[in-house]
Amino acid sequence: MKNLAKFLLFVLLISAGISFLYDYRLKHGNLNSAPGLTPEKYTLASESNINPKQVASLEALNQERRALVKSVVPSVVAVKTSRTIGVRRYGGNPFDYFFGNQGQLRRPRDEALVQNSLGSGVIVTNEGHIITNNHVVDQVDEIEIQLSDGRTKKARLIGADAQIDLAVLKIDNTDVKPLKLADSDTTQVGDFVLAIGNPFGFEETVTDGIISSKGRPNRADAFSDLLQTNAAINPGNSGGPLINLRGEVVGINTAIISSSGGSQGVGFAIPSNTVRTALESLLKQGRIIRGYLGIYSNALRPGQTDTETDGVVVTAVAPGSPAAQAQLQEGDVIRKFDGHDVKNFTALRSLVAESGINKKVELDIIRNGKSMKVPTEIKEQPVDFQTTGQLPQSRQPPQQPPLIAPGNQGESNNPLASIHVGDLTPELASQLDLPRNVHGVVITNVDPDGGLAELQKGDVIEEVNQQPVSSVSDYNKITGSLDPAQSQVLSVCRHRARSFVVLRPR
Repeated sequence: MKNLAKFLLFVLLISAGISFLYDYRLKHGNLNSAPGLTPEKYTLASESNINPKQVASLEALNQERRALVKSVVPSVVAVKTSRTIGVRRYGGNPFDYFFGNQGQLRRPRDEALVQNSLGSGVIVTNEGHIITNNHVVDQVDEIEIQLSDGRTKKARLIGADAQIDLAVLKIDNTDVKPLKLADSDTTQVGDFVLAIGNPFGFEETVTDGIISSKGRPNRADAFSDLLQTNAAINPGNSGGPLINLRGEVVGINTAIISSSGGSQGVGFAIPSNTVRTALESLLKQGRIIRGYLGIYSNALRPGQTDTETDGVVVTAVAPGSPAAQAQLQEGDVIRKFDGHDVKNFTALRSLVAESGINKKVELDIIRNGKSMKVPTEIKEQPVDFQTTGQLPQSRQPPQQPPLIAPGNQGESNNPLASIHVGDLTPELASQLDLPRNVHGVVITNVDPDGGLAELQKGDVIEEVNQQPVSSVSDYNKITGSLDPAQSQVLSVCRHRARSFVVLRPR
């Protein structure tokens, strides 16, 4: 017992000695400093170099921007999807090959592989309806919504349209705060906007910019146009909202033009008026219903403008259509549709498509130099009506050959000459993990000296200069009529992401 007491006393004395030495070094020298080194003297700045009153307006802008972001972020969600795909693997014991059991070396076996993807969405109704892109939820087995407060909810797909690239989801939760859909027709180039979403999985990312342009043709839906913005949009932003200064949804982010796969300041959003029409149609009818007028108008050739007409020239009228019932004639110029100015066919097409079925409208036209008002009633677009609104091929005027210098000098500068393509089969589409609605040609090879680092083998070209491509023959026909001295825009799908690629002559 006495030995134990002596041992405990010894331990206490050693501990007290070590503690004393540590305290001494802290007071008289830095334990981590070299011997003889004195601490550096430093003084941190205590005041800003600028008087806050001089930047009061900037500070007010800062506070307003914070309030705007705080008010809209809770309505933006992350859309997490998963799907199970079957893969066939080959296995076996490699020693079987050397010991006479070669037939068992590569036994095929089917396995299930779960693929996960991430997109964005925005709550737009008190009942919990969420808008996102169709390509975010296409061909998935399960959809999960993550709210800004961290809660996760199972979502069900109410309806979707691949052409317009919109989908409506629903979560069973009344404790949500929807955002209002703005009137995108009032949006002007230069308006401030915010893009909110989950780029690369970074939740609730906010970027800002302006509306760069309006009326950009939609590569997927011939009956709608797009808003262009320089707000940074990246993979994962798909389906997220584009927000105006009033905290309203002015668009749904859907695509980018990029040579790297990331943001280069050229993004596109589906206008909110198109979104509202699609939402109501999907909720009420279960599908997108588009209005139909029934006129044809020749497409403008490169270099042509329609400023001399400032309207749409009717080149043909579909029999039995609302246009036929209104007795429109070849040569009529449509200037206004139901009070809205019509600058070109794209504008008219969007106005007609978004009109209510059986809605009575009035057309302002010019016939033989005289202004007239013509009433008609919009009907639902027939399934077999050409979405381009251009004349059938049999009635199209012959195309002018491309302008190429003698000796085919332009061919060597044509970046399209570096791309080799093949037909896209269903089996190949499955191997490349492509969405169900992808149609086009698959790139089989890209010449290494072609300077096309933004394209790679396995990419699918869906359109060339907004002209749909469905086969190699289509592709060759379209590219063969292009001017190699001009830039070309390709609509490209890589795996489950879509983007635009601009090819410029070398």
